[in-house]
Amino acid sequence: MAKLFKLTRDKFEELRNEQEYLKTVREKEVAELIKEARSFGDLSENSEYDEAKNEQGKLYARINELESILSNYEIIDESADVSTVRTGSRIRVKDLGDNSEEEYYIVGSTEADPMENRISDESPFGKAVLGKKKNDKVKVEAPAGVIEYKILSIAL
Repeated sequence: MAKLFKLTRDKFEELRNEQEYLKTVREKEVAELIKEARSFGDLSENSEYDEAKNEQGKLYARINELESILSNYEIIDESADVSTVRTGSRIRVKDLGDNSEEEYYIVGSTEADPMENRISDESPFGKAVLGKKKNDKVKVEAPAGVIEYKILSIAL
């Protein structure tokens, strides 16, 4: 069964626009690069041709990836109940080990960016907090050991 990708409305639009650009503009640019490189002669010693073909391979791989995502996605409902943590929730948690507080945005795997505190709902942390309520405590298995958090707030 194909994986279901959970996307925010903005991420869906971004991916759809990227797909459109790659199929209409970039594909023609790469085809032109290949055509130009072919005109240089012997293809067996033509690094420009090899480079253009590699670029074409990367382009088609990305187009296929986008088609896979956009053929099996679900838009995250950002107007739903905020009493429990779900994909699309912004949560504030307190690390009960060192009393530090952090805010995280729980997103689908295609939007995850830990450096921006955008945590995948498929990560250990994401799985631990999904379905929890304000003031619930959760334990997360981390490389450094088990970390316990308390959910301080949930928002969208």
